[in-house]
Amino acid sequence: MSSDALADRLASRVLELVDVPSESGGEGPLAAHVLGLLAGAPGGVRDAGDTCVLAGATRRGDRPLVLLAGHLDTIPAQDNLPGRIADGAVHGLGAADMKAALGVMIELALAPPAAATVDVGFVFFGREELPFGDSALTPLLAREAGLRDADLVVVMEPTDNELHAGCVGNINATWTFRGTAGHSARPWLADNAIHRAGRGIAELAALEPVDHEFAGLTFREVISAVTVQGGIARNVVPDTCVVEINMRYAPGTSAEDAEARLRALCEPHGALTIDGNAPSGAVPGQDHALVSRLVRAGGLAVAPKQAWTPVAEFAAAGVDAINFGPGAPRFAHRRDEQVDVAALVRCHETLERFLCA
Repeated sequence: MSSDALADRLASRVLELVDVPSESGGEGPLAAHVLGLLAGAPGGVRDAGDTCVLAGATRRGDRPLVLLAGHLDTIPAQDNLPGRIADGAVHGLGAADMKAALGVMIELALAPPAAATVDVGFVFFGREELPFGDSALTPLLAREAGLRDADLVVVMEPTDNELHAGCVGNINATWTFRGTAGHSARPWLADNAIHRAGRGIAELAALEPVDHEFAGLTFREVISAVTVQGGIARNVVPDTCVVEINMRYAPGTSAEDAEARLRALCEPHGALTIDGNAPSGAVPGQDHALVSRLVRAGGLAVAPKQAWTPVAEFAAAGVDAINFGPGAPRFAHRRDEQVDVAALVRCHETLERFLCA
């Protein structure tokens, strides 16, 4: 297939997927659509339940097993549906994160390279954009033992066609400050919970990012206050203020140690409740043959993944995984979300070379 024909085919496929709404929790229609598209795929396809679709090889045979994995869901729409193709890009909800990758996966599943030297499977799943505990992937890995024998999983999150190794852990927490209510004309008779929160937030704001070296890559531990709620009226000193906190922590740090560090920073000021703790994802060793092969196939830059991705779920199941996809992180979750058609072609061609090397 010529490069121009491939570009047209990929762009049309991604636009088709963008125009099937699949906000988290409502992925059913897109899962059914993908199932229908792949009904004639050479490697077969099946409904794996709970918004999951599996195609191609899903169990290891005599050759190495490589899985390409991507989530079906998107964040809520921001007046960016339906999609469109313009200025060399596909525009619309989920174009970058990650219907661009789904389009590449579908086209490879429909026409797998005849010269492939590995077996390749395709894993589509839902609810990735929701909290870690809601993901459909971890239960899928528990009930599909064959997937856990994969030699490498390429999680096709947006990486702008770089290879992003590992992923940072992600804690969401609620920080509650208590005081004593009173009249704002006599604040010395009260204890202002918002002022208490301000002192705690100021300490967090003064923290510098902490760099952690892991497997030759630098990940950053960062902690941010992301929402603040408090107060009932302009003439009342508030007795409660609630702050939501987000922490990202590096591979090599356990979920328990990260939580302990956050508690040590926050609990001198207010009560901390951990709402969710998604563990970090491991980095495959530098001598991993398939990872090195993928880097060579695309001449890929290698960087740490300074975000949480399903690499962590595969790592928890004992499966080596990396991040590589055509979407650009800078466009993920934006109103003007888009993916360059040239990036789709590069991703597809890189994976073809990788599978045939």
